[in-house]
Amino acid sequence: MKVLVTGSGGFIGKNLCWFLKQSGYEVLEFDRSNEDCLEKLVSEADFVMHLAGVNRPISNAEFYSGNRDLTERLVDALEADHRYIPLLLSSSIQAERENDYGRSKKAAEDLVFAYGKTGASVFVFRLENAFGKWCRPNYNSVAATFCYNIAHDLPIQISDPEAQVSFVYIDDICKTFIQCIGRKGSSEIFHVNPVYPVRLKDLSGMLHSFRNSRENRYLPDLEEGFEKKLYSTYLSYLPENQFAYPLESHADARGSFTEFVKSPDRGQVSVNISKPGITKGNHWHHTKNEKFLVVKGEAVIRFRKVGTEKIYEYPVSGEKLMVVDIPTGYTHSIENTGTEDLITIMWANEPFDPADPDTFFEEVLL
Repeated sequence: MKVLVTGSGGFIGKNLCWFLKQSGYEVLEFDRSNEDCLEKLVSEADFVMHLAGVNRPISNAEFYSGNRDLTERLVDALEADHRYIPLLLSSSIQAERENDYGRSKKAAEDLVFAYGKTGASVFVFRLENAFGKWCRPNYNSVAATFCYNIAHDLPIQISDPEAQVSFVYIDDICKTFIQCIGRKGSSEIFHVNPVYPVRLKDLSGMLHSFRNSRENRYLPDLEEGFEKKLYSTYLSYLPENQFAYPLESHADARGSFTEFVKSPDRGQVSVNISKPGITKGNHWHHTKNEKFLVVKGEAVIRFRKVGTEKIYEYPVSGEKLMVVDIPTGYTHSIENTGTEDLITIMWANEPFDPADPDTFFEEVLL
């Protein structure tokens, strides 16, 4: 199936084209670079997704030429083709408002619904404020502007911190649009879900926490939908020369210990390096539990239940990856028994708290 995407060079269009191609569709692209080819492309298409439009014109007249008139040209081409193929329109919640942009989008909607009366399937989506990768900053998206400025250490301006904006994520838009292929249209207005209402001060706070995470190593809340999607969006605005950042290591003659990432509800991941012949640990915990994964070198992890004498040994090696759980109430140690540095990935169920370390020294070997 061939899908024609108008406005293919825009934020939503660029993302949608990739989603369509990855879903196995042949994509026909229309934008300002081939404005004279619309009728030809319509004749080749099996489905049209109409995203092209104007939202930041020099004059208000461009709202109507770029939104209403272009849609009329598209509908005329579809009707002249006599196949009455499905048409999806990406409109805006601004269509509900009495301004030139809103009126031009509403006029485009009316044209599409009129085309639907010919028997063709039509889908009209009024989108909330879209956000995601490849959205142009300092243009008409507060999410893109905040992401770009904060990632580049530039100031942001908030006139009303309590103001609430409703957001919809680009991947949700693309997946929803593609799901319309093969379905019967409707004369109703569609919306993409989920929609996330967010106050501007909360948007700013989340983005600043993402920037600070490189220093404090705390991950965002990846369970909550908006924050997870916003974090992915924020990373796409990082300067190309700042993808990497250093970590602070605690090093001595025995090796080093480096915290990688932390999460309030998912614990902490660290990297431990031990020199040959070195034993680390010899302590136990009441509630803190850990997982050890040796990824390079050879070692023996030893356990002894506190108050008993029996010692349990687990030989481990980077040649055969194996996770070792560190139960509470067992003093434990890890000895580098090889000839090279031992590298161990360590996960703990809680970030280290110097005020309450829950770590008590006791030799494993009696």
